[in-house]
Amino acid sequence: MIASGGMERPLVLLSNDDGYRARGIERLRAALRRVADVVVCAPETEQSAASHSLSLARPVRLYDRGEGVFSVDGTPADAVYVALHAGTRVLPRRPDFVVSGLNCGPNLGDDVFYSGTVAAAREGALRGLPSIAASAAPSADLDRACAYTVALVQATLQTARGRVLLNVNFPPGSDWTVCVTRSGRRVYDEGVEFRRDPRGGEYLWLGRPATEHRPDSGSDTEAFDAGRVGVTPLALEPWSERDYELARATVARVVAGG
Repeated sequence: MIASGGMERPLVLLSNDDGYRARGIERLRAALRRVADVVVCAPETEQSAASHSLSLARPVRLYDRGEGVFSVDGTPADAVYVALHAGTRVLPRRPDFVVSGLNCGPNLGDDVFYSGTVAAAREGALRGLPSIAASAAPSADLDRACAYTVALVQATLQTARGRVLLNVNFPPGSDWTVCVTRSGRRVYDEGVEFRRDPRGGEYLWLGRPATEHRPDSGSDTEAFDAGRVGVTPLALEPWSERDYELARATVARVVAGG
């Protein structure tokens, strides 16, 4: 589609981990369509905490839901992978941007390792596309969060050079300022609960809902607690410069016989 003025409108691939019917993705799609062409390819059902898994050991099904909306019976990373590699079955051309969200609930600190929302955006970034994962507190103003996300997409299209991954979190309310942050520490009340079903069989619940944010200046958790929108750039390079010397010392001990 050509925008007024003869410029081609950007094409956005929109996904999430809450499923293609989720309120957050529907509201974000409507907001993005004001400035871009949007194709949705998202999981069939909720895939929270699916992380960056790909379904390599079973068939995956793609469903055309009409009007540029597709669903995949797989993970968030599956959905983005399928959209980017399905020729013109999903996307008319290579997208200019990948957006994942708007997730119900924040993805802060170590959440990014487990989050399906972040994984969908990361899959786009790994394929060389600027990508944003957007999440909001359940009591956040969704329309305002969507408007902020659209503004961030537009700005990133102007500033990005190559692949980039931004993790954005909207706190409760709507009266926000925006700041650049780094990943903080979000500590969960960890544990496994063992229970019995009505037939006497054992089942487990993993984790507990309680969380604690450790004091950490300049972090996404600090910004969220202060009512600010945190925009966190996430690294795509798995190599750790910080631990390189540690690895060298460890290998030297092995070579020397301990």
